[in-house]
Amino acid sequence: MSWTRPYKWKRNILFGIVILRAIQIPALAWCIGAVINGPITEGNAQGIIWGALGFGVLALFTQLTMHFRQRLALELGEAVVHDLRNAVFKHLLTQPMAYFHRTKLGSILSRLTSDVENVRTGAQNVLFVSLVQGGQMIGAGALMAWYNWKLFCMILAMAPVLYAINRYFSQRIADASRVLQESMSRVTATVAESVKGIQVTQGFAREDYNSELFRTLSRDHSGYNMGLARNIALYLPILELSSQFFMALIVVVGGYGVLTDGWNMQLGDLVVFFFLSNLFFSPISSLGRQFTAALSAIAGAERIFRLLDRKPDWEDPADAIAMPRIQGEVEFRDVCFSYQKGHRVLHNIHFIARPGETFALVGHTGSGKSTIINLLCKFYLPESGTISIDGQDLAKVQSPSLRRQIGIVLQQNFLFSGTIMENIRLGRQEASDAEVVAAVRQLGCLDLIEAMPDGFQTVVSERGAGLSMGQRQIVCFARALLADPRIVILDEATASVDTVTEMRLQKALEVLLSGRTCFIVAHRLSTIRNASQVIVLDQGRITEQGTHQELLVKNGTYAHLYRQFAQS
Repeated sequence: MSWTRPYKWKRNILFGIVILRAIQIPALAWCIGAVINGPITEGNAQGIIWGALGFGVLALFTQLTMHFRQRLALELGEAVVHDLRNAVFKHLLTQPMAYFHRTKLGSILSRLTSDVENVRTGAQNVLFVSLVQGGQMIGAGALMAWYNWKLFCMILAMAPVLYAINRYFSQRIADASRVLQESMSRVTATVAESVKGIQVTQGFAREDYNSELFRTLSRDHSGYNMGLARNIALYLPILELSSQFFMALIVVVGGYGVLTDGWNMQLGDLVVFFFLSNLFFSPISSLGRQFTAALSAIAGAERIFRLLDRKPDWEDPADAIAMPRIQGEVEFRDVCFSYQKGHRVLHNIHFIARPGETFALVGHTGSGKSTIINLLCKFYLPESGTISIDGQDLAKVQSPSLRRQIGIVLQQNFLFSGTIMENIRLGRQEASDAEVVAAVRQLGCLDLIEAMPDGFQTVVSERGAGLSMGQRQIVCFARALLADPRIVILDEATASVDTVTEMRLQKALEVLLSGRTCFIVAHRLSTIRNASQVIVLDQGRITEQGTHQELLVKNGTYAHLYRQFAQS
């Protein structure tokens, strides 16, 4: 309900229409009763005609009310779901990197698809249909009590029966709906993972294994669906059978009342009472269906609001300042970090990079190179110690203002669906086409882009499908150059580029890195010979630090790595 507040005028009008609609339906039955007990009983032909006309006008007005009830409910539900989906997506983007590392993609997608659609059903149908049906029951009950309170008291005896049936099935259906939603998340996650890793799947001939895994999850999901369907298929007929039993009882008892003088009941009253009882009982099955839909909507809403209520592992402090123009001095002071508590991956890292210096991070896989980069970009916060740029503690600055001044080129860079021009402009949205072309020309790779089918307007698919690894890297180098960052991070940036293309990029890299502080993560030691400083990491600790020549003379870990590289 809180999400309907921006549309309260439409919501309030809708509630008014719902009340009017709930009154109109019993009023139709009352109108028929009035004609039966009046003009028909009296043999007044003219009165019958006027009664029929009055009934027709009321019926037409009722259908007009129904049109606006449905229309406004659909519009309100769509507006709420639109806002809710946008809020979920925006909230996802505020989550730190750790959240996405531990949460499956399919689980995230299911929040924005099946869960939101279940909430849509609840917002558009369940609430307002239930209110109309409930109001119809109240209106019909009031008229029934007015016609014959004795018969109505007999109907009220049904309340404990309905309560017992509802109580028995409600928990079973709620549990089944919740399990079904969780199962759908696992199915979606498996599909997303299999499609994302299709190259590995086919490369290792895992098609049969993945198919069997999906078949098992799909079978489980089908079983959960069938379990929910069985509960619903049992719940609704029992409700309807209870209604029919009581209607049969009304015919028997009411018929006795007409035949008995003590009841003072006319045949017309019994006919009207029967119409009203039908209006009273018919919503019960509808409310049962709405109840099952409501439980599915509640299960989806629980998962959505659990995500929305989830606080990020960390946030920028309220008094965080915008990062001033970076000059490029970076200092790690006794930094320790763990991805999982009790499993430390960095131990007392300490170094200072001066403006314009190039720092190379070297070490075996898992030594902590990429973790240092993640901390520098403030994707994570250190457990202890401080990281500062130009003397500004990164914990006290606004993360977006920091990242706008850092350029990152990874080994596996992500390209969005769109043109090459749009992907390069990602580094600086306001850049003109001429500036984008100038950045590529500065790289010395303009001919490679122009040789593509549509040049800069060549459309690339998701993740850059359609481009070679080298072409993707060129786009990402141009993106970083266009952004004009003060700190540049190259994480295995040329590992996927062939030797000829890498040679073409070396001069452009000299231009890109000129006057900027650069951090290079590389296993190919040929890319870091000219680094100002080389930091050698082993199991999260700095074991050596110095220039390329100094470390070769020292004949330690770096010299050993370099000899291995030279012999390969």
